[in-house]
Amino acid sequence: MQSSRSLGKVFARTQITGLNQPWLQKLQLAVRYNSTATSADQAAAMEQINTTERLTRLRELMKQQKLDVYIVPSEDSHASEYIAPCDGRREFISGFSGSAGCAVITHELAALATDGRYFNQAAKQLDGNWLLLKQGLQDVPTWQEWSAEQSEGGKLVSVDPTVISAPDARKLSEKIKKKGGQELVAVEDNLVDIVWGNDRPAKPSEPIKILAPQFAGKDLKKKLEDLRKELDKKKSSGFIVSMLDEIAWLFNMRGNDIPYNPVFFSYAAITPTTATLYVNSAKLSSECKTYLTDNGVSMRPYHKIFEDSEVLCKSLDTPDNEPEAKIKKFLVSTKTSWALKRALGGETKVEEVRSPIGDAKAVKNDTELEGMRACHVRDGAALTEYFAWLEDQLIVQNVQLDEVTAADKLEAIRSKQKHFVGLSFDTISSTGANAAVIHYKPERGNCSIIDPKAIYLCDSGAQYLDGTTDTTRTLHFGEPSAFEKKAYTLVLKGNIALDVAVFPKGTSGFALDTLARQFLWEEGLDYRHGTGHGVGSYLNVHEGPIGIGTRIQYSEVPLSPGNVISNEPGYYEDGNFGIRIENIIMVKEVETNQKFGDKPYLGFEHVTMTPYCRKLIDESLLTRKEKHWLNEYHADIHAKTKDYFEPGSLAIKWLERETEPL
Repeated sequence: MQSSRSLGKVFARTQITGLNQPWLQKLQLAVRYNSTATSADQAAAMEQINTTERLTRLRELMKQQKLDVYIVPSEDSHASEYIAPCDGRREFISGFSGSAGCAVITHELAALATDGRYFNQAAKQLDGNWLLLKQGLQDVPTWQEWSAEQSEGGKLVSVDPTVISAPDARKLSEKIKKKGGQELVAVEDNLVDIVWGNDRPAKPSEPIKILAPQFAGKDLKKKLEDLRKELDKKKSSGFIVSMLDEIAWLFNMRGNDIPYNPVFFSYAAITPTTATLYVNSAKLSSECKTYLTDNGVSMRPYHKIFEDSEVLCKSLDTPDNEPEAKIKKFLVSTKTSWALKRALGGETKVEEVRSPIGDAKAVKNDTELEGMRACHVRDGAALTEYFAWLEDQLIVQNVQLDEVTAADKLEAIRSKQKHFVGLSFDTISSTGANAAVIHYKPERGNCSIIDPKAIYLCDSGAQYLDGTTDTTRTLHFGEPSAFEKKAYTLVLKGNIALDVAVFPKGTSGFALDTLARQFLWEEGLDYRHGTGHGVGSYLNVHEGPIGIGTRIQYSEVPLSPGNVISNEPGYYEDGNFGIRIENIIMVKEVETNQKFGDKPYLGFEHVTMTPYCRKLIDESLLTRKEKHWLNEYHADIHAKTKDYFEPGSLAIKWLERETEPL
């Protein structure tokens, strides 16, 4: 954990440079709180990397190029949330390993901005060179605002244009100009890559596979036909695709270039008459090449997208005698990189839109929905076997197990299931205080022994050929405190409230978020993460554009039948325990007695098949309706998963106990 002494150096430096703002005073209070953390929490602290030498070398490069501020986003060239090791630049330069955040380096200061999911983790992993900007807290500047502040007096702010989206670059440039800085500078050679040198991992080149029709549910030709209809509606000359999961879905192909995400590095250009896939041909088997050719898809080297984009934009040049209004622009996603948009000709020839592929992918077809139901039954059975085994090891056998050993056992159990491909993210196996770290990742040799007298939180998921799973269960193997039971039950009530919600078509996840938080709010409690994220179909476990939470973008896209989304309220007490309950739910149309406004009404179907922890439920806090829902849910779990276990086995006994009616 970062000590208050090491951060004191940063605070002293910021005061000297005139940045002693109210938000910084609040941060100092937070550090004093963190410095009094329990010894158990400190024992589980994540490894901290000394970044002094790395920052020194980066600043030397900045001086050589006359740059005053250098920005290092988390994302790769495709705006991926989870990235390949070779693209972990922000983690390399800062030491912070969370999936979300941005590093900003000046010649005197270095700041790391992240959201509430990672406050705890970042405070432990950042060394004394770094200032932590807790995004979302009152009076704390965003990384964009902080960068703009550093540009005052005409200073140069710079970034690799391939790892920042065009809209983000435009907005940042505007903020910089307002603060008196110069225009945002694009640095073609990534400076962190230069510092990283030969130690930087190689770019992956995993083989690409075709997803069988029995799992895809819609063939490539039909998907291209549907996309071209959308292009025609928007009177567009074509769509340049840069998001990796969109390409994998569109072409019904899967890869393994990013851990846990079955995608492959590529771009695609779709016009009314052509389809081109930009990919390293060495990844394509003869079967893949034939498949693409048969479907009218041309293949080009991955890096040729920028060269070809310049050619495409020139094709839009209008003869002098033709009205300029007739020019049809190329469409790009709002997440397309600044570099790619510039190659396409910038604002005059490119229009940023919410991706039509992303919208189509989020509405699962019947095959994908049935696959989600099936894989969650198998996955639920695997979790039941794991939790029964874990309880027996800890309580009956009195075996000491660390968090990683337990996670390895869960993976081994899952791997026996039909259509298993791999995990969908790093398993969050966390005991006691570690469970309060929302995206905790236990490290082999640097994790805690599971305490049977403390809360245990397990957030895990898998990739199957027929779907993607993501389930969180919080358990206690001893005697929970009254407050732990109350907190768990309040979270459970929120989980149930969202599951049974009925709402008119056109409602967004932004509007539904309060349903999951209401019972915590009544007690003055809350959690610092979203309530739900979209889930891919044998694709990324986090999938846009839908979600349930307070992010403004969730208000822009209404939920639709066929959407698959998580339902995961929680509560976390730093240094003590954490609670999260997560089910996967699918949006469906429901029957209502009335239909005000002649609108269809929607609700949810839950597919997660894992019992809740009976020991943590305070029945006195549940209504009769909630108890009835819980009993029906547990009966459904029992009916669908019991045949996976031998009579008299540990797993069937655990399942029967945990699914007994209240």
